[in-house]
Amino acid sequence: MTASIDSPRLAPKSGTAKQLVVLLHGLGADGNDLIELGEQWRDWLPDATFVAPHAPDPCSNVPMGREWFPLSLTDPREFWRGVTYAAPQLDAFLDRELTRHSLPASKLALVGFSQGAMMAFHVGLRRQTAPAAIVGYSGLLVLEDGQGPESLKETRSKPPILLVHGDRDDVVPVEMFFFRKKALSAAEIPFQWHLSIGLGHGIDEEGLRQGGLFLAQAFGLPCRGAI
Repeated sequence: MTASIDSPRLAPKSGTAKQLVVLLHGLGADGNDLIELGEQWRDWLPDATFVAPHAPDPCSNVPMGREWFPLSLTDPREFWRGVTYAAPQLDAFLDRELTRHSLPASKLALVGFSQGAMMAFHVGLRRQTAPAAIVGYSGLLVLEDGQGPESLKETRSKPPILLVHGDRDDVVPVEMFFFRKKALSAAEIPFQWHLSIGLGHGIDEEGLRQGGLFLAQAFGLPCRGAI
């Protein structure tokens, strides 16, 4: 991720960063699309600093939008090529942000929507030190060409994951949600899940609540209510 690309940021409510939450937007959006999640979660995560990086490349189909990698949806292999193309830049960005705040890698959480969720899963499961949590909204779990769910057994880390999806999603079909559950179970990666009834390709109030409480739980923080 190039230094010329800005990242909207939200300082910790307490004034001291003890956790880092990185918010990864979807195709054709930018970091401004997700930084608002930090505003919604600050009461549960008062010591978290939030950053929502703009993806490194301009989106060819959306003026002013960004993309982690191009998608034509004509070749299923482009998902694997895409996540592996963007992963090194995102990994380097995460390391720089942890250094910026003098935080260990274990205090990182990744939250992604749609294409950003693909990146969160791919990078988070391959970090040398497991993130504290990954929250994926309406995204795919991308596997290597020709490999099934068992390929996840070769990942480097097994952070706790929350899957959130709308049952009316017409962009990433709900069948992909059940595929993710099967793949994570086969790899013995711990996960929780929430299916939002009547929701299309987006994040609803309950999904937002589930995500905030899951992050608080993963960081070992007290929280109101239960998932």
